[in-house]
Amino acid sequence: MRTERTARRWSLDTLAARSGVSKGMLVHIEQDRTNPSIGTLCRLADALGTTLSRLVETSESLSVGVVRAGDGVLLWRSEHSPGRGVLLVGSEPPASLEMWDWRMYEGDSYEGESHIVGTRETVSVLHGSLEIQVAGESIVLHTGDSAVFAADCTHVYRHTGEGELHFVLAVAQPQSALLTPTLDASG
Repeated sequence: MRTERTARRWSLDTLAARSGVSKGMLVHIEQDRTNPSIGTLCRLADALGTTLSRLVETSESLSVGVVRAGDGVLLWRSEHSPGRGVLLVGSEPPASLEMWDWRMYEGDSYEGESHIVGTRETVSVLHGSLEIQVAGESIVLHTGDSAVFAADCTHVYRHTGEGELHFVLAVAQPQSALLTPTLDASG
């Protein structure tokens, strides 16, 4: 985050104003003293005009971005089970796409914040039953089912069965939303 912020010559105050994330939280993130939520990271990526995967990437490769098994970035953890959401890999603009691996257990749910307009989420259930709530609708997917929806509103993923739920999730953001924001007088 610091690299992206300083490349734009933004102060912490400027990024705080653009993202809606407090300056104190930004300091903690840049000093690696906190583990921010997915929602916070998404707000920062949107404000910086970059992708979530760019903010959390741990390695650089000139031609092929490889994330080895077990090396994805853990960005969500259940408070009461071994449930987790792992960002496996993400691509850079103009074709920005994130690939996630999610595992949930009985009682687990995750409420996703609204993404920028035009963002789509595609989910495919590998094992179990997943309820998706979006735009006032609720649908249950079972093993082998897939769905796609506009993710520019609050949405919920909820485990509705027994045992482990395993699904993959792709998040696609529109190219126009990822253009580097222009600097204003405060930046």
